[in-house]
Amino acid sequence: MTNYVSSASLVVTTALVLLSFFSTSLLLCNAAAYPPHHRHPSFASHNYRDALSKSILFFEGQRSGKLPPNQRITWRKDSGLSDGSAMHVDLVGGYYDAGDNVKFGLPMAFTTTMLSWSVIEFGGLMKGELQNAKEAIRWATDYLLKATAHPDTIYVQVGDANRDHACWERPEDMDTPRSVFKVDKNTPGTEVAAETAAALAAASLVFRRSDPTYSKTLVKRAISVFAFADKYRGSYSNGLRPFVCPFYCSFSGYQDELLWGSAWLHKATKNPTYLHYIQVNGQTLGADEADNTFGWDNKHVGARILLSKAFLVQKVQPLHDYKGHADNYICSLIPGTPFSQTQYTPGGLLFKMSDSNMQYVTSTSFLLLAYAKYLTQAHAAVNCAGTIVTPRRLRTIAKKQVDYLLGDNPLKISYMVGYGPRYPTRIHHRGSSLPCLAAHPAKIQCSSGFNFMNSQSPNPNILVGAIVGGPDQHDRFPDQRSDYEQSEPATYINAPLVGALAYLAHSFPQQL
Repeated sequence: MTNYVSSASLVVTTALVLLSFFSTSLLLCNAAAYPPHHRHPSFASHNYRDALSKSILFFEGQRSGKLPPNQRITWRKDSGLSDGSAMHVDLVGGYYDAGDNVKFGLPMAFTTTMLSWSVIEFGGLMKGELQNAKEAIRWATDYLLKATAHPDTIYVQVGDANRDHACWERPEDMDTPRSVFKVDKNTPGTEVAAETAAALAAASLVFRRSDPTYSKTLVKRAISVFAFADKYRGSYSNGLRPFVCPFYCSFSGYQDELLWGSAWLHKATKNPTYLHYIQVNGQTLGADEADNTFGWDNKHVGARILLSKAFLVQKVQPLHDYKGHADNYICSLIPGTPFSQTQYTPGGLLFKMSDSNMQYVTSTSFLLLAYAKYLTQAHAAVNCAGTIVTPRRLRTIAKKQVDYLLGDNPLKISYMVGYGPRYPTRIHHRGSSLPCLAAHPAKIQCSSGFNFMNSQSPNPNILVGAIVGGPDQHDRFPDQRSDYEQSEPATYINAPLVGALAYLAHSFPQQL
């Protein structure tokens, strides 16, 4: 009986201590980081400008390295300041991909490419947020330049994911091994190399006018990195399998990244060498394959849309076929057309898979809006076996997906943290779920953090703008911290949405 009372007392005491930490941390850590909260009278009309600001702000919460004086998410502090030292290189900086403290090269590069594409297509509509978006891109490209500083070598990961996941630690506290993994001539990694080339090339376009010297550095590096990716072919999931799998295994192979990377280099350099490469290798690299999922692993669809722009807008005739390839993808999304093969939840959300489905919602929404822009410029439409699909229809579909994400759904919950009156409060994210340094200066040890992870209390630090994995195929969302499939945010979920929100903020301004 005595033991029972002692155990019960311990449980109550622990709960009270945790509650105290959560409450104190909420007060101490979020005052400066949390922008003014705009409550909306209804979810019928969204403040896309507010959502855009928050979607970009999120990236500051994912920063690794030495944080700048203008850091706006102030509960985050410096971390990973010796990254790279295990191989005597400087790999300080970059982004943590999601809710852990590992820097994975493949999703970071894809995030960078999509942030850059967002700015390339819709940066002119971002107004005051354009500079913040550029800073988010530069935080990544500065790191990618470090990771590619040695010829025919790319440092593609910092941190042992298995060891990291065995702990629940703030990035500022982490003491798990900061192991460094690389691809080179002997251990090739075409997927991550070609995606890194795509990221550098796309970003070079972002900075072409505002910082031409930096832009030239980026495109020069992109050229050499793509040459390495193409010359030394091999999957990084083979050479680095114990370290990158099952986290970011490449299931689609590397052909899609070679097509995607060459498409971006063609756009960034205008060098006919890349157009020739695409003409010669396009079919081999899967230009007309019927895969319709666009994300950090498979880039085929993105390459088709991007290359169709060269035909539709720039009138590059040899890329004529890519209009058809892009149309086939679009037709797969449209309900009621003969080629429709996309699932939607009862509430209307595009549903690809249970693990982090929202990444496909945001990437698809971006592609729909970008393609609608190209079609409009070319006075063209999509023909789905006799059903004409206009650019307006594409924009309507994209808007409906974004509106669902922001709260127009059966649960009336916004899947963006900090937006709207109701949003996820127990996201699967170490830094957000543990007391900040101001509230708890002492180190929180590896296993001690799981007391907070397993708590039912709301996260003490609000990771404003974070978009979580989202609901299941029945529109259900438990808001449980342990449910990483539905509750974990990631940089590659936010990146394409930045462009989509910029378009919507311009086209549907908030009615005051």
